Amino acid sequence: MTAKYKQIKQHIKSKILDGSFQPHQKLNSEYEFVEEFQVSRHTIRQAIGELVSEGWLYRNHGVGTFCADRSNMVNNPSRKNIAIITTYISDYIFPHLIRGAESYLSDKGYNVMIFSTNNEFEKEKLALENILTQQVDGVIIEPTKSAFSNPNLSYYLNLENSNIPYVMFHAYYEELDPFSLTLNDEAAGFLITEHLIRRGHKNIIGAFKNDDTQGIQRMKGFFKAHRKHNCRIDPSLLITYSTLEKNDKSVREVGKLLKRNDNKPTGIVAYNDELVIKLLKVLRSHQLSVPDDISILGIDDSHFTEATEIKFSSAKHPKEKLGQDAAKMIVDLIEGRDREVDSIVYEPELVLRNSSKDLTAATTTTI
Repeated sequence: MTAKYKQIKQHIKSKILDGSFQPHQKLNSEYEFVEEFQVSRHTIRQAIGELVSEGWLYRNHGVGTFCADRSNMVNNPSRKNIAIITTYISDYIFPHLIRGAESYLSDKGYNVMIFSTNNEFEKEKLALENILTQQVDGVIIEPTKSAFSNPNLSYYLNLENSNIPYVMFHAYYEELDPFSLTLNDEAAGFLITEHLIRRGHKNIIGAFKNDDTQGIQRMKGFFKAHRKHNCRIDPSLLITYSTLEKNDKSVREVGKLLKRNDNKPTGIVAYNDELVIKLLKVLRSHQLSVPDDISILGIDDSHFTEATEIKFSSAKHPKEKLGQDAAKMIVDLIEGRDREVDSIVYEPELVLRNSSKDLTAATTTTI
């Protein structure tokens, strides 16, 4: 268990890093800290003493303890570091994104620091605190659970106050209105859903992640395609799941729907290709063949689309290009080319393989 004084020390550091304590601001007295944390005066003195020795605080004898101005400590014009924060590093399409960014930044002489949040707010906070204590020129960020209100907004504001530019990719926090690079996720959801509807599918399962804006927008596209073609949406065929549920809920719920005796689903629209791979295992366990018995499409056009015996259709994601463009954008901001920078939205394309069946044809046709 972490010692109490270390917990208090980290609490004060967090308040400095998120901008709650400003340079030269007077802190509470030792007595007030004792009352706040319900610890001994010795514990408070130990925490504050270490922060003073490490340069986070300074004492003015007879007056009190103050927050130090650390701007001069990190103001080094020769630094060439850029941080990348992603939800994951080695999973799914993220190696392509990171590789695209790293190749561009390396050519420009920048060092890259990579942080993973595992899509957890607390890990995002720790990454931002780490960045704010180091010599970093700019930050490329994939937001954590972007469909929710973010508890770390103060850290992003402190990046701005410290004149550290940042860009967001995959999604962005609307409150901050940052420069961003995103796929048109609504269009991606629309494309793969309309593909099935045009081929006579009416009972379509839609499975979407609900704690990031990508999932919300892809689900919106799913709805729009149904409405455009006056196709009734069956609420029982809609599955939503969170990051914590991604390995089991959709698999479990699709398994239940496949047991229906009436209005059996003929197609599946999946949040991404990673989910398609999980659902293909479910279909096999029910002795269902793709596309003869059921059709399935994903989003991102990842390497998974051709990783199994079923080569499935998917809406294309820019992947490595998005990483390169994000790197170029942050370098432009760092080097003062603000007027050349604007947010980018990539339009998806439908890459057709052999995972959908045309129910309108007189003979079986796979596309």
